[in-house]
This record gives sequence, C-alpha cells and structure tokens, in this order.
Amino acid sequence: MRNGQLCPDQTRTRFLGVSFDCLEQDRVIQLMHQRRPDAAFCYVVTPNVDHIVRLAEQRSMLPRYDGAWLCLCDSKPVQMMSRSVRRPLTHVTGSDLTKAIFEQVLREGDLVTLIVASDQVAAKIAERYPRVNFQWHVPPHGLLANPEAMQSVVDFIVEHPSRFTFVAVGSPQSEIAVARAKEHRAARGTALCIGASLEFMTGDRARAPAWMNRAGLEWVHRMATDPRRLWKRYLFSIPPLLRLYWTELAERQERPEP
Repeated sequence: MRNGQLCPDQTRTRFLGVSFDCLEQDRVIQLMHQRRPDAAFCYVVTPNVDHIVRLAEQRSMLPRYDGAWLCLCDSKPVQMMSRSVRRPLTHVTGSDLTKAIFEQVLREGDLVTLIVASDQVAAKIAERYPRVNFQWHVPPHGLLANPEAMQSVVDFIVEHPSRFTFVAVGSPQSEIAVARAKEHRAARGTALCIGASLEFMTGDRARAPAWMNRAGLEWVHRMATDPRRLWKRYLFSIPPLLRLYWTELAERQERPEP
C-alpha cells in the first residue's frame, strides 16, 4: 500500500522482501521535473544491501519503504541477483540521482532543504550552487536514541517546505524522519534519503571510479577508503543477504511463475 501517492508508471517488483520501482534514472529525472514545490509531501528511498538485510531483521521498518513514492535499488549486486530469478531490477544510486537533480532539475530560485551531519557540507553545496536558495538543519548525532532530536528533524522538514529536501543523516534515521514528516498534511515537496551523496559532491568523500560502479564493485572501494567504519557492516551483511537470496530461490521453485 502506497498511501495514495503512486508513481505513475507501474506496480512494484518484490525481491528479497522489498518492493522496488523498476525505473531507469532518466525516467526518474523526468518524474522529478514534474514534481511541483507545493505538491503534497512524498519521499524517495534507495535501499542497498545494508538496508535490505536490516529490513529482513526489523520488519517494522518495511512500511516506511512501502510508503515511499519511489523505492529504487541502490545495489549492483542485488540487481545482478534479481536477474537470476527473472525479476530484473534497475540500478539507480542515490549518489547519481542526487547529482542529476542538482545538475538537470534544479532551477534558479528553487528552494532546497538539507538535513545534514555538518554545516561545512551544507555550506559547500550552497557555495557550489549560488542560484539555488538553501536552508539546512544539522541535528545531533544519535538520532535513533534521541526522540527530541528526531522530532526536530521532522519539524524542520514540515516547517520549511521546499521543492526538494535531501536527507543525509544515515539509515534508518533518514527513512524514519521522512516517513514521519509525510504524516503531516502541511508538509510539501519531495524528499530523498541520500546517504553520503552530498559528501561525494563536495569531495569530502571519494567515490569509486566509474568502472568499479559498472562492475558492481563500489562497495570494495568504499570499504578500502573507510575500512574502520564499513568492514563490519559489509562482512556481517553477506551471510544474511545470501540467506535471503536462497530463500527467494526456494520460494520461486516451489511456486513457479506462469
């Protein structure tokens, strides 16, 4: 159930327990062009392996993804797995989508909200795009354990309507915040949960070379450049991801599609 805000293109494809929109990035950008700043609030999520594994363990989070206007696969390995069961997903990364919106969709005078981890990142983005009007909020760390801080994010989104709101405070914090903002009738615009996308744009983090992205090896580059933060996440994500995949295969063998 998508709460009345359907993507106009098609129904979703369910894979590994998550329902995805199978749209190419060009089509997503077309839809972004069509979204009005005063439209009822909606949001976009881009689940990767970490999200998918967490959702399998915390099913209570699923409604926040099902309630998204768009749910796009941000994992090349997951896309490759989907092809093996003849449920091919498209691959649209939050980083590529964010950059494309800034370069192809935003117009002079547009209002944009940033929910970010540091003033420095927001200031760099504002300096890079001087014709866009920015407003931003930097919540404290530990949003999941700080209800007041989480509420401050929700309130800022609702009270500062923008054409686009980019939420970059980690997962599942970002998804929780936008889902709660959507419950407010006064909320307007389109929000995107984008991870480290803004930091890639500012150069605060280095993104993988294009050939690694195409080969599905961006995770290798990320782990090599930030091993202390990511090695446990990736190591402990592999076994549950494989279990989900084998479960998917077994279920499809038991109930073959017509």
